Amino acid sequence: MKKIYYLSSCDTCKRIMNEIELPQSFIKQDIKKQGITESELEELYNLSGSYEKLFSKRAQLYKKRNLKEQQLLEEDFKNLILEHYTFLKRPVIVNNDQIFIGNSKKTVEAAKNSIHNHT
Repeated sequence: MKKIYYLSSCDTCKRIMNEIELPQSFIKQDIKKQGITESELEELYNLSGSYEKLFSKRAQLYKKRNLKEQQLLEEDFKNLILEHYTFLKRPVIVNNDQIFIGNSKKTVEAAKNSIHNHT
């Protein structure tokens, strides 16, 4: 599978998508317009090994709900991501059996290399 989960209203996501130059073969899923399903989330979990890795602690709701003060378990991270799209760390890029989560320079560079060296 070649897919990117992103937010069309997020300038960082747009910048990364332009920088990576995603091939036409990639499925682009705007998680605000088309929320992530439980089975999609489970695929991401299988690749990443953790719901917490997929979880954005920078989401406004994370701060608003004082979630930092709570001991969240993997199941909590999963349910929160399914409950509201902003809890998914963005972008999430899946290139076959590799997953790249977030927008750090290192992650973006690794995704770019993976996509353009294996297509």
